Amino acid sequence: MSKKNYSGNRLNRIKNSTNAAFNLVFIILSLMCIIPVIFVFMISISSEASLARFGYQLIPRELGLSAYKFLWGERATILRSLGVSVFVTTVGTVLGVALTTTMGYVLSRPGYRLRNFLTWVVFIPMIFNGGLVASYVINANVLKFKDNIWALILPLCVSSFNVVICKTFFRTTIPDSIIESTQIDGASQWTIYARIVLPISKPLLATIALFLSFGYWNDWFQSALYINDRNLLSLQALLNNMQQNIQYLANNPSAGLSLQQYRSSMPTESVRMAIAIVIVLPIACAYPFFQRFFISGLTIGAVKG
Repeated sequence: MSKKNYSGNRLNRIKNSTNAAFNLVFIILSLMCIIPVIFVFMISISSEASLARFGYQLIPRELGLSAYKFLWGERATILRSLGVSVFVTTVGTVLGVALTTTMGYVLSRPGYRLRNFLTWVVFIPMIFNGGLVASYVINANVLKFKDNIWALILPLCVSSFNVVICKTFFRTTIPDSIIESTQIDGASQWTIYARIVLPISKPLLATIALFLSFGYWNDWFQSALYINDRNLLSLQALLNNMQQNIQYLANNPSAGLSLQQYRSSMPTESVRMAIAIVIVLPIACAYPFFQRFFISGLTIGAVKG
């Protein structure tokens, strides 16, 4: 090994003390993310008497499953809304990735004549928009999305921010020489996009899919705006109604109890935390699969010189 290479390796090495400091910071950040979830779960399995007497505690004085028993009594409604959320998240993510990446690819091609004009069309809504009233009138009155499952999918399908990310990625990562060589061989734009661009864009696909899936899963606002049919409520909208408005539960025909019976039997504090756990658990179980795909995609598609 030459003296120059040895010196460079020595300069690039991290000191043990610095490495220990980095590990400590990462451990603290991890605990900041994990401990609140554990804390919420512990509250959800605490008895109402313990919460009333001792308040919130990381280690409950008295355990109780009344909150989950209450939610189990609403399982038919919750499972129906869970199915709506899974459908909306799956279809919206697939459709959003397809539309966003194709738009970004088209805008990234320097030979496209309308590239500058459409780039401004995509960019301007990031700064200015028509507001909530305008979007509601378009979606509810013009497109007739009121009480329609597409009201939960299409308004969130394409984001200007995601399109700009795709355009920047394609422009800086995909060499023009690759596109030109395939065009010389007679390949169409669809062939170039499907067989050349997408296979070396897996990090981008994983990132956009991650953004979209989290956005769809956590969304409840679209249901609040456009959905009155309880059969089309997403899980987040349903549980938000259950958490904030007990009258909704009393009007649920599957329950068969009066409002007063609900108020006397419903755990107030622990059920709120149980609802949070029910919302977080499915997407938390799915996240490791996204993360593995995202990390593996970072090492695929390198262009060798």
